[in-house]
Parts: sequence; C-alpha cells; structure tokens
Amino acid sequence: MQAVSELKSLLFEEFEHIVKSSANLIRKVSPEHWDYKPQGNMRSMLEIVHHLVSIPSVDLLIMQEKTETEIRKAEAAIAADGSDKEKLIAWMTQGTEQLKQYMNGLSDDDFLHKKTTPFYMPNGSVQAKWLIESTTHVQHHRAQLFGYLKQLGYGVNMFDLY
Repeated sequence: MQAVSELKSLLFEEFEHIVKSSANLIRKVSPEHWDYKPQGNMRSMLEIVHHLVSIPSVDLLIMQEKTETEIRKAEAAIAADGSDKEKLIAWMTQGTEQLKQYMNGLSDDDFLHKKTTPFYMPNGSVQAKWLIESTTHVQHHRAQLFGYLKQLGYGVNMFDLY
C-alpha cells in the first residue's frame, strides 16, 4: 500500500526534524545549567536531556517487548555518557535510525495490525500507533527542554523548533 509508505515517510520526516532541532537545543545548554529544575519535584535539565535522547532507542525496545531490565540497562548506558552533548546526541540519532529501520522493515500488514505489549501495560498497541506515540513523545520532551531554556533566559524562540 502506497499510503502506508507515505504515512511512515511523513512521520519519520517529522521525527527526524524533532531530533535535529532537539540536538540544536541540547548544544545550547551551558554546563552550569545541567542541574536546573524549575521546581523541586521536576527533572533536572540533564535528566530531561537523558530521557529525550533515549526515547528512540528505548521506545523501540518497548515496542519489541523487551524486559524492564533490558530497558533500564539501555537507559543506564545513555546516562553513563553524563553531559557529553555530542555523545548524547549520537544516542538519539542512532536510536532514530534503528527505529526507522525497524519500522521500514515491517510489512504493511504488520505496521497496521501487529500488536505488541510493553512490560508496564496490560494491553498493547499496533506498530503504527507506537510510531505515532514515539513521535509525540520526543516532541513533548523537546518542548519541555525548550521551556527550561526559556525560563533560564536563553535566546530561544519558535525558529529553534521549525
């Protein structure tokens, strides 16, 4: 089905744009701001970045029904790179490529109908829905990072997102 291919293409175009603009935002962070939290009950800037860059890899593991242990191990590997911006960005870029290869390797029928269930949910979702979820997930945390930078007075604006 040509429509399925076009849908994947559009979602990955958006996903890759979010990754690219996220990388540009990450590069703006000054080392003294890694510990910044808008409120005590929120993640620090570094924790937001670790989570953001892990989304492509971790979401792929989740949709492949990997165990919680396997997922926590992947998150720990990413966190081990600390605040090395380029290494963190590389995680996000590589994870995006792996996610893209996985999704493009699915038949149209599997993309639309194959359901997988993560360790933390009683019911699963089809692969197409997982790709939409992953796209909105990176977009959400990119916006969160953008908000942190705005609160700290960085000169970021809508052109950093589009």
